Amino acid sequence: MSELSYVAALVLGVVEGLTEFLPVSSTGHLTVTEKLLGLSVDAPAVTAYTAIIQLGAIAATLIYFAKDIARLLVAWVAGLRSAEAKKNPDYSLAWAVIIGSIPVALVGFALKKVIEGPLRSLWVVAFALILWSVVMWAAERHHAVLERKDRVRGEHSVGMADGLVIGLVQCFSLVPGVSRSGATISAGLLRGIDRVTSTRLSFFMAIPALTAAGLYEAASTDLSSLGKGQMVLGIVVAFLVAYASIAWLLKFVATNSLVSFVWYRVAAGVVLIAVLAAGALSAT
Repeated sequence: MSELSYVAALVLGVVEGLTEFLPVSSTGHLTVTEKLLGLSVDAPAVTAYTAIIQLGAIAATLIYFAKDIARLLVAWVAGLRSAEAKKNPDYSLAWAVIIGSIPVALVGFALKKVIEGPLRSLWVVAFALILWSVVMWAAERHHAVLERKDRVRGEHSVGMADGLVIGLVQCFSLVPGVSRSGATISAGLLRGIDRVTSTRLSFFMAIPALTAAGLYEAASTDLSSLGKGQMVLGIVVAFLVAYASIAWLLKFVATNSLVSFVWYRVAAGVVLIAVLAAGALSAT
């Protein structure tokens, strides 16, 4: 492929930063954007680029939640050394994040060729956008019932079992169109965890998963055709847009449900199916 243009790098950086943490599927949106930009979505360098610019979004998460991350790390280390420190809710929360980050790493590595091959089809993206919306809607309905019964749990009640379940559900996000945040937040809601805590857990679990994916792609793929300047631009733009997205989403979920995202996903999926069926855009 020819060298990635700065305009394409800028556009992809914006799309990555905007959609990485919103429950709309960053991979799905990036795949569609790459097609519209005339890029080969299954080219190793393009696939790697979409993973590497995630490092910008991860940097935004690390900075935004720096105090929380430090608090959890201190609690986790203290809990390993002292039985008394294990009673700190942050110790259990730290373990939930650690345990929840393992399944997606294992499944992602084992199915890497499938994820980057057959699953990169826009048909997969379209149907995943619609089908996972049903799960998100069901999660919100379940959460509403628990709220009426005053049975919603907060951050201090999150344990390792919660982390494991959310981590297992996160594996579905390896299918383009599902959305990692859509999967993890929905799992949290179905576990009876409040919406803000579920969203924060989604952010925390993104750090190891996306960092590992980005670094692996950077180390194992020839990125010379993409251009160093374009790579830096994409990462920086993704960082700036993702930081703003994090702040907005946390404020949004404090007083709103995810239903608006559900309708957006369904509409996007339907439009994409129509475009593909009309032959206006190729699926791969």
